[in-house]
Amino acid sequence: MANKVVISTNIAQALTAAVEEVKHDKLFLLMDETTHELCFPVVKDISCLKEAIPIIIGATDTHKTLDTLAKVWTELGNGDGTRHSLMVNLGGGMVTDLGGFAASTFKRGIKYINVPTTLLSMVDASVGGKTGINFNGLKNEVGVFNAPETVILDTAFLKTLDHENILSGYAEMLKHGLISNDENFAELLNFDVNEVDYLHLGKMVGISVAIKERIVEEDPLEHGIRKALNLGHTAGHAFESWALTRKPYLHGYAVAWGLICELYLSCIKTDFPTDKMRQTVRFIKENYGTLPVTCDDYEELYGYMTHDKKNTAGIINFTLLGNVGDIRINQSANKEEIFEMLDFFREG
Repeated sequence: MANKVVISTNIAQALTAAVEEVKHDKLFLLMDETTHELCFPVVKDISCLKEAIPIIIGATDTHKTLDTLAKVWTELGNGDGTRHSLMVNLGGGMVTDLGGFAASTFKRGIKYINVPTTLLSMVDASVGGKTGINFNGLKNEVGVFNAPETVILDTAFLKTLDHENILSGYAEMLKHGLISNDENFAELLNFDVNEVDYLHLGKMVGISVAIKERIVEEDPLEHGIRKALNLGHTAGHAFESWALTRKPYLHGYAVAWGLICELYLSCIKTDFPTDKMRQTVRFIKENYGTLPVTCDDYEELYGYMTHDKKNTAGIINFTLLGNVGDIRINQSANKEEIFEMLDFFREG
């Protein structure tokens, strides 16, 4: 399950080496409309991509669907793709998730390389071998575990991002800091996300990815400690699903708001220090704002949480913390506690 992660300062060199490592008959390059416009210019003159057949799909999570997946399969077939073909996914988490799933299932599986172009996909979606699409109104409902051959992280792409996309990825870095140690977490809370030092951010990305890699290698199929990576995601995915039918928000914003909820639960259920919770909540509210949910939305949000893939036998499952780095997986909360958590999110 482990994939090779390359921290690159020379995308041409790194991508050429990664493509040459995989014997292939045809090369495909998957992008969405945004990465085709903003990121393809960074790589289009790399000689190993000269023969690549481009596949361009719609941008944003609204296109992370069965229809888009079928379009990618169709284009792979029309391009005479075989079991020995190779696909490069150039884009954010939507592209690496959907592209990884398309590659994993076309002809029962072709090899693929991820070149994440957003901060979120660098520290989250592109590493760890989770692939999938949204289905039946639920996020990442259908997918497989299948790791890419190589993941290339090149901070050159971060300069193509707007502030909201930097913040979206940064929320996953906050989560990695919370499940790591006080030193990492303090560095994240003290970093200036409004005046980004890209060199420093690149080093922090390396640390963040190493935290995730260590956990994934220990538990590739999420039977145990990999559930640490779900911190903030039970509530976060519910917020994301709720927002999809109203005003969609970037994934990392939903995770940041989910962290507020689940750190509150950690305080009342597993004795997470209140001062650290308050410090984190302050950072999130200052930078991410809040989601305009009301108490009338609680039943709907609770409904989304009951559909979460992490649940067992209908019990809503949370990853909580006893302290920074003290991970408590498989924690449950009842409906009353979840409504209290949502009260805190709105008023705390």
